[in-house]
Amino acid sequence: MEALFVSYGVEWLNLLVRWLHLITGIAWIGASFYFVWLDNSIRPPKPGSDLANKGVSGELWAVHGGGFYNPQKYLVAPAELPAELHWFKWEAYATWLSGFAMLFIVYYFNASAMMVDKSVADLSGLQSVGVGLGTLVLGWIVYDLLCKSPLGKREGLLGGVMFVFIVAVAYVLTHLLSGRAAYIHVGAMIGTIMVGNVLMVIIPGQRKLVEAMKEGKSPDPIYGKKGKQRSVHNNYFTLPILFIMISNHYAMTYTHAYSWLVLAAIMAAGVLIRHFFNLRHAGKVSIGFPIAGCVLLLAVAIAIAPKPLPKVAAVPAVSPAAVAGASTDSTATVPVAAAASGVDFARVQEVITQRCASCHSAQPTQAGFATAPAGMMLQTPELIRQHAAKVYQRAVQTKDMPLANMTHMTDEERALIGAWFEAGAK
Repeated sequence: MEALFVSYGVEWLNLLVRWLHLITGIAWIGASFYFVWLDNSIRPPKPGSDLANKGVSGELWAVHGGGFYNPQKYLVAPAELPAELHWFKWEAYATWLSGFAMLFIVYYFNASAMMVDKSVADLSGLQSVGVGLGTLVLGWIVYDLLCKSPLGKREGLLGGVMFVFIVAVAYVLTHLLSGRAAYIHVGAMIGTIMVGNVLMVIIPGQRKLVEAMKEGKSPDPIYGKKGKQRSVHNNYFTLPILFIMISNHYAMTYTHAYSWLVLAAIMAAGVLIRHFFNLRHAGKVSIGFPIAGCVLLLAVAIAIAPKPLPKVAAVPAVSPAAVAGASTDSTATVPVAAAASGVDFARVQEVITQRCASCHSAQPTQAGFATAPAGMMLQTPELIRQHAAKVYQRAVQTKDMPLANMTHMTDEERALIGAWFEAGAK
């Protein structure tokens, strides 16, 4: 009973922190999108006008929510520091902190199930957590050094090198961790880079501008340029990281044999689509970028489409009583009749009861689960038939369930479920 309440409490903590992460992420990314749009949309004032004489480098008029707005941008800083100055920083900090808390709750708290895949690498739970944390640190160090190197003055080349680096990290992680954990840690690394830009470059630079004005000195424009560069980088990171945030719902991507390449193509598509919008805000319409992004996504969808299961020879049907008495060992293999026309549902039910129902039931017996994942319960024939398509997808096509194959489902058993489903899930 105590373990049940612990699992239930962790599930509520998961819900609340995930909700917080979503809210703060919307605030941060929304602000990022807005300011990049604003930067690309403002127009310089007429030479000799009052605005130009005040040092305004651009302005625009907008209408929203029943009011008119007139934002103005100063190239370095206004002549006089305003009494109230809003800093955009807590959105970024809160997003990263809640995201890291999610990593701990979902992945590190149950690392042996969520991060370790023995068919990929023979790591312990603690070792997998070390790999994950090391990735976050390494990502920021490499990125920051690249930005400070001569490469940082060549934006196109810098972007290409960073993309290759991120893909290389994805390749390594998919050969050390479970596919789901590998994807989420690529996203966590990118998120750490993004918040590092805010914490280590953008905000300190803005503080130096404000301090210079308070001391009556001319602010050094280099801080504004560095902040602008990192802000633009964050903008291009947003669509890839948003995909990674939702990728755990789509096992077809992270369970593929070349999952790192799948991720690379989807991230590239996100960058191309984001680049189109950035250019569009600046008045340039380059339709080739979103077309290329959509072509990439279509190519990925075609490349990872499930292949038909091979047919296996039929064997004589086995009675439910024989199946039930075959073994009481939860790791035993249930006899398989895999010809589509001869699959006995009793055998399918036995497999699902042994391998899946410890989590997917009204009262899960698997440690760490207080309720059935995704609300899918499989403890009765009616429920098994109701969720047949999902069972087939996750146990047969993507093979990411049972989670970390904790219940040792065999390939024969997966073939049995596949044959049953293709025969009509009767």
